[in-house]
Parts: sequence; structure tokens; C-alpha cells
Amino acid sequence: MRILVVGAGSTGGYFGGRLAQAGRDVTFLVRPARAERLRADGLRIVSPHGDVTLAPRLITAGNIDAPYDAVLLTVKAFSLDAALDDLAPSVGPETMILPVLNGMKHVDALIARFGRQAVVGCVCKVATMMDDQGRIVQLNKLQDLAYGEMSGSPSPRTRALDEVMKGAGFDASLSPTILRQMWEKWTLLATLGGITCLMRGTIGEVEAAPGGREFALGLLAEVCSVVTAAGVAPSPAFVTATEAAVTQQGSPLTSSMYRDLQQGSSVEAEQIIGDLLTRGRDAGISTPLLVAAFVHLSVYQARISAV
Repeated sequence: MRILVVGAGSTGGYFGGRLAQAGRDVTFLVRPARAERLRADGLRIVSPHGDVTLAPRLITAGNIDAPYDAVLLTVKAFSLDAALDDLAPSVGPETMILPVLNGMKHVDALIARFGRQAVVGCVCKVATMMDDQGRIVQLNKLQDLAYGEMSGSPSPRTRALDEVMKGAGFDASLSPTILRQMWEKWTLLATLGGITCLMRGTIGEVEAAPGGREFALGLLAEVCSVVTAAGVAPSPAFVTATEAAVTQQGSPLTSSMYRDLQQGSSVEAEQIIGDLLTRGRDAGISTPLLVAAFVHLSVYQARISAV
């Protein structure tokens, strides 16, 4: 199975790197500057599961001459439009596109561009970052990739995909509930991002502040209300686990959006918070805490964009 990984940043570089390390047929679609650095230094992963440096197979936009069997789409949501133009030649009638972007807005864009048949549900759980040396650093041992038809029914193509993903150095699973998992991940990202970015602190710091616990649970309740009305309701077990996670005393937990904010990088405010607000308004749901988080992030994004 020929796999194209779109992006070689902290997520695509990690999962694509592990697939390449396991001998899978992997090519990375990257920008020229990233290609130059990868050719010079290799794709470097620093991880509790073992460090590795690879010489990846690379391709840049305009040089794709045939469709791939699977496309793992790992770019940031604000780079999606350009990425769709770049990867379009890689998509044939049988190609599976597996997006691991945040939120759900990208799913609508993929279906509109390539058709519903092309899109396979996908969720990754990994904490990675790119350091100042261009290395992909895994922050803990979590490294899950789940995928499946969004209808919930396994298919010959997703079973074939599962055979390729299994045994590639990370936890891989073919899921019959991938659509719910995608909405649950958005629930977690919006909640965790809203809490840590608005309050500029870790979960433990927010919990320790007067009213912090009530704020965290209130924001989670708003997110769950919107997700239940506009998408697929999270399971009771997920809600219980998330309530515990966002109110844990002393927890160092933050969100990737908060880490981006601390580094002065662009944030996915529209995709993680803004789109959820739009869906909530359409459903007639009041979300004052989410509004506050979105305004805060929008001010930040406008400020760094003006620099």
C-alpha cells in the first residue's frame, strides 16, 4: 500500500516516520524549505519509545504523478486549503484520505472537494512538538491512531489499511465508532484549549484558583451541549473521564493550542472554538464561556498576524 503523508511536522512526521521505520511504503509531501532540512538532517524523532533518524522519501507540490492508496493528512487546519490543492493529484477513485486535523470543519471541505467515498474517519492521540533543532519530540508514551469507515461498517479497504498500520510502532486500531471518536476528540480539544488558553495556565493551576473547578466543568458542559446537538453525543464514560481530567489537582496538563500560544505561533481558534460556536448558535445554545475563549484567542491571533 502506497501512503502519502501530507506534512512532516510533529504529527505527520511522527506517525509517518514510524511507518517508514517499519518498512511501509511512505512518501512525505512537504514544502521546499522543509524538504531541504529533512534532506540535510534526516527526519529525527526523540521518543520514550526509542529515538530514530530516517532518510525519508520526499515529494513537493507539483511533482505527484500518480494516485496513492492512502493519504494521511496532518497539516494544521489553517493550511488546509493550500494542502488540498497540493495533494489533489494524489487522489484517485480508490484513494482513502485519512485526516487527523482538529475539529470537524475539514471533513466538510474534504467531502466537497473529493467526495464522501474518499474520506475515512481518523483520530490520532499523541503529544509531540517540533523543537528548535527541527526534531520531533514525543512528550509522553501515548501514540494511538484509530481509523474506520464513518458509517461504522468495516470494509475491505479499511481492513487492508489495518494490516498496514498494525505492527508499525504505534497503537493502531480499526474502529466501528470512529465518527463518535472524532467528535469526542473535538470535545476534549475545545474544552482543554478553552480552559488553558483563556486562563493561561495548566489544568492544575486553573483547578487551584478560586472558581477554577466550576469554570472548567462549566466550559465542558457547554461543549458537550453543542456536540450533542450538532454531531454525535459523547459517551457517558468519556464525559466522566474528561470531567476528572480537567479538574485534577496539580495536573500539568495543557493543550497543544496553549503550547502554540506560548510560543507565539498561530492557533486554530476558528477550527477548534469558532466552528463550535457557529454550530451552537445554529442549534440555539448559549455558550458564554466558549464565546469568551474565542474572543481571547481571536485577539491574540489578530495581534500576531499584524506583526
